[in-house]
Amino acid sequence: MTPHNDPISEPALFSATITPNRSLPRSGFLAVMIAIGGISFVTGLVFALMGAWPVLGFLGLDVLLIYWAFRANYRAGTACETVTVTPSEIAVRNVGHRGHVTEWTANPLWARLERETSPDFGLTRLFVVSRSQKRPVADFLSPHEREDFATALSAALVEARRGPTRTVFS
Repeated sequence: MTPHNDPISEPALFSATITPNRSLPRSGFLAVMIAIGGISFVTGLVFALMGAWPVLGFLGLDVLLIYWAFRANYRAGTACETVTVTPSEIAVRNVGHRGHVTEWTANPLWARLERETSPDFGLTRLFVVSRSQKRPVADFLSPHEREDFATALSAALVEARRGPTRTVFS
């Protein structure tokens, strides 16, 4: 059965999509590349006028390598991770920057969170553990954000363990 034809769809107790942080927006990237290209061109032109014309080519190569590094960084930023908790399932879905998808599911009754902390940095790693499987989650987040995420995910797991609740009207 697919989620579209499931007669009993469960409400999500927790759902989060995590993406890598990119501190430089596209407009900032354009400004940085124009500045680097302009500085390299002017510097290369000065060296070419002094007779050291090969420097112009090396400065152009530097601009090309910086552009390539930024493009690789933005391409890696297309990855994402989705964590969903329902009363009967915890699902972790990772989509890599090349589109490779991995999915992991477990019963929330058996799932628990395992934390690795550092006295200097705080919560460095977070894992969802179910029976013999250990799955890292929230690797894209900073330690402070990861702590907030762990608190919310723990609350959702506790809610899932309580089971479905019914409202009785009298």
